[in-house]
Amino acid sequence: MLTALLAAAPSLHARHAVPRASVAESATTRLNCKPYDSSVDWSTAEMPDEKALIERNWASFPLPPEDLINRAKWTISEARLGMVDDSCLAPDFEFCAPFIGPLPKDDYLGALQNFKITEAFPDLNSNFHAFRADPFQPGRVWFNTRAFATHTGKTPLLGAPTGKKLEMPPQSYSLIFNEQGKVREITVGYVVDRRIGNTGGLGGAFGFFYGVGKPLPFPECKPYKPSIQLRVLSLVGSIGKSLKKLFGRNV
Repeated sequence: MLTALLAAAPSLHARHAVPRASVAESATTRLNCKPYDSSVDWSTAEMPDEKALIERNWASFPLPPEDLINRAKWTISEARLGMVDDSCLAPDFEFCAPFIGPLPKDDYLGALQNFKITEAFPDLNSNFHAFRADPFQPGRVWFNTRAFATHTGKTPLLGAPTGKKLEMPPQSYSLIFNEQGKVREITVGYVVDRRIGNTGGLGGAFGFFYGVGKPLPFPECKPYKPSIQLRVLSLVGSIGKSLKKLFGRNV
């Protein structure tokens, strides 16, 4: 720790020097940045042609991307991700969330029945949107959610209704289909921006439990909190910046 602090502090012999390099470099960077022009296509090699990628990577997959996107919407709206019709799920199906899974088919369906989210939140609107085929992985369809719900139903795990209105953070989901059009994998609850909503930045089922004041009894079901190691590292960085300002200023 002491070594890190000493390394962050400039030499006392250089205390009269004013550090200008970073300012000059920043100005140079700004001068080298071309101004935005709406007539220019600003795509680079890091922004590949998605249509071309899909044509190449999906060439051997028997189901076209447009069909799988529509099939994904059916899986959500009619089969309800297996809750109404589990025949949409492949025999080797797996469910995976940030802290749960992978779960096999039977365990996944059992968990859905136990949580009873739709019974606790009858007006739940997940606002599924941004459906798109993965240009790199044939058979995979991505989509996002921006869920809103009101706790008006009584369930064993969530208890009596609180009337709380929940806004979940935006989350990323995906369905992976096999060549027969069955869902081989579901991924849910990957939060895109934890600062949005009122569920402590939690997605998936954890967000509903935390939002109504009944967080499950383990750290993953609570809002993100930096580890001691990360907090110490941040503190060292802050001290280093303060020392640079102190010893690098004009006297």
